Amino acid sequence: MRETNSEETAASTAIARAAESGFKVTALLCWLGWIFDFYDLILIAFLIPTIEHSLQMSPEQSAWLLGIGLGASGVGGLLFGWLADLYGRKSILTLTVILFSLGMLASGFVETPLQFFVARFITGLGLGGEWAVGHALIAESVPAVKRARWSAFLQSGEPVGVALAAVMGFLVAPTIGWRSVFIVSAFSGLLALFFRRFMQESPLWLKSPKLNSAQRVQALRPFLGQYWPLMVLALVLAIFKLGTYWTCYTWLPRFILQSFGVAMLKSTLWILLGQVGQFLGMATFGLIADRAGRRWAFTLFSLITAGALLPLALGWNALFHHYQALFWTLIFVLGFGSGCTAGFGALLAEIFPTAQRTVAMGTVYNTARGVQMFAPVVMFWAVGRGGIEGALMVPTVLALLTAAWVWSLPERRGEPLVE
Repeated sequence: MRETNSEETAASTAIARAAESGFKVTALLCWLGWIFDFYDLILIAFLIPTIEHSLQMSPEQSAWLLGIGLGASGVGGLLFGWLADLYGRKSILTLTVILFSLGMLASGFVETPLQFFVARFITGLGLGGEWAVGHALIAESVPAVKRARWSAFLQSGEPVGVALAAVMGFLVAPTIGWRSVFIVSAFSGLLALFFRRFMQESPLWLKSPKLNSAQRVQALRPFLGQYWPLMVLALVLAIFKLGTYWTCYTWLPRFILQSFGVAMLKSTLWILLGQVGQFLGMATFGLIADRAGRRWAFTLFSLITAGALLPLALGWNALFHHYQALFWTLIFVLGFGSGCTAGFGALLAEIFPTAQRTVAMGTVYNTARGVQMFAPVVMFWAVGRGGIEGALMVPTVLALLTAAWVWSLPERRGEPLVE
């Protein structure tokens, strides 16, 4: 009997180790995909001055071009989240990579602003699906006690993607041209697609009841049933937090270049410093969220963000011209505080059931990201009214709202996912 028990224990241990190895591979592949996802989304912010001149676009058209991909991501989050709940996480994740790669490729061949809007809309559709499906897959594959840190690991591909976009947009594009940058970037997405062959399907989705054709419309129950109040609360939180991020990063690279005449290399170093801070912030956020809870972690990091933004908003010019060391430190701290974006994967996965998880997550996060299509327009107006100091008060207020609003959502740290 003891030998039998020992054999069963050994077998269980072997199965657990195999499962852990499997989800680590899945997490790594999702992380690589998310790097290219966010790289593709933010790249245009670094190329827009050159594109504006090449296609003879007005500043208002440029602002809408920056926002159209964000707006389309809201549609993509709903569409591909719904499909992933029906047909599985892995296959739909592959489809989203194909779509945003095609959008990037088309961006390299456009001749008019209208064609560019269409190409960016296609790119945004694919990018919107990528986030929700990838985060649902990770949340459903990893141990509950480590869910936040693995979610943060996946999201940490974001600052890596932004850093890569800064290098390509500021340093590489002047040499090979903005069209070539888009074409090369499309093939990077296809590389991520190749590695997806080795990804595992979500074990929870495989066990969940499958819907027949007559039941497919009912997959949208979160909009009609008991989960819609949570969706509204989570949506407001996401709008506040993503608004904090996008009101900074969609226009700041261009503003620094054009308003201060800063050298391209120095502007790139500023962006890279902020992304190093965000990468470290995301890694730290995951650990704190697993130990202290999601709400405390969101509050702490949002207050750090506001604490970095406020002195920049009140004294940008003085800091920029006379206190360079403090200026650089605040840019790093701003990036570190932005690490709380890493909390949405675990937070949203824990409040929605498996059968509707990706459609609910995708709708909440990407609707909030879609709303950010207005961020460049709002900041274009804010800079015109109050300069950079007045404009930076917008993300400062949004960061404080994030710190308060997160307490309206339930805390489910370490609990099994809702079936």
